[in-house]
Amino acid sequence: MRVLVAGASGFVGSRLCPALEEAGHDVLAMTRHPAKYRGAGTAVRGDVADVGSLRDALKGADAAYYLVHSLDRVDFKRRDADAARAFARAAAGAGLRRIVYLGGLGDDDDTLSDHLASRREVERLLGETGVPVTVLRAGIVIGHGGISWELTRQLVERLPAMLTPRWVSTRTQPIALADVVRYLVGVLDHPEAEGRTFDIGGPEVLAYRDMLERVAAIEGRPLLILPVPLLSPRLSSYWLALVTDIDVTTGRTLIGSMTNEVVVRDDAIRRIVEFEPMGYDEAVRQALGERRRTA
Repeated sequence: MRVLVAGASGFVGSRLCPALEEAGHDVLAMTRHPAKYRGAGTAVRGDVADVGSLRDALKGADAAYYLVHSLDRVDFKRRDADAARAFARAAAGAGLRRIVYLGGLGDDDDTLSDHLASRREVERLLGETGVPVTVLRAGIVIGHGGISWELTRQLVERLPAMLTPRWVSTRTQPIALADVVRYLVGVLDHPEAEGRTFDIGGPEVLAYRDMLERVAAIEGRPLLILPVPLLSPRLSSYWLALVTDIDVTTGRTLIGSMTNEVVVRDDAIRRIVEFEPMGYDEAVRQALGERRRTA
């Protein structure tokens, strides 16, 4: 199948492109700067802010992966909505048979954060022009270079003790980057996944505090966590920007989502793409190992 990956040079896309090639697909890696692209697949120019470039990029494609987000912008909700509308129009015009989108976990009957609500809006907008959309919803993805993972790693490595807000008690279901890629590649070969939404996660449900403590144990570092319930999201974002490489805008967006429980409610995907997802500790060791190899 000829497959376009929007977001080919990003955290997930850079791992997805070689996996798709290995599975026998012809990969078009969409990027705004094709001359600089050094990853797997054939680089094609495309910009989600330019509908004309999307039409050209999607020409001849059978399916597309949509992995585009803009968390580092104050107006990310508007930007992501505009981009999804443009991509959906271009996909319909190109006669695309399928879009696969990586969204976020979270209960629809919960009061979702701006970040998660935006992910839901993108799901809806991608399907507005009639192209079937397969949605995979994930929580924290554990892998070298991922924003949420980097936040966890850097807090553990830079602070032997930390004052934390209430979100450290929120439950999530982290998943290894390699397993996200396996699900993304796997759904393409299964017609029964077309037009459906799936929850994906690792085998363990953990609070953010558990995640921090287990990374500290793996790295052999001391860690004392003192929850401070009244610490506001705004103050938390400034604290994260001071201690980690995460900017204030991105930090505030991520922290807003940490109040939402993000766990798998329906594991139907396990009966379509069959494998055993790796546990949290193994995912952490893989991420740390990749960081050492690329340092």
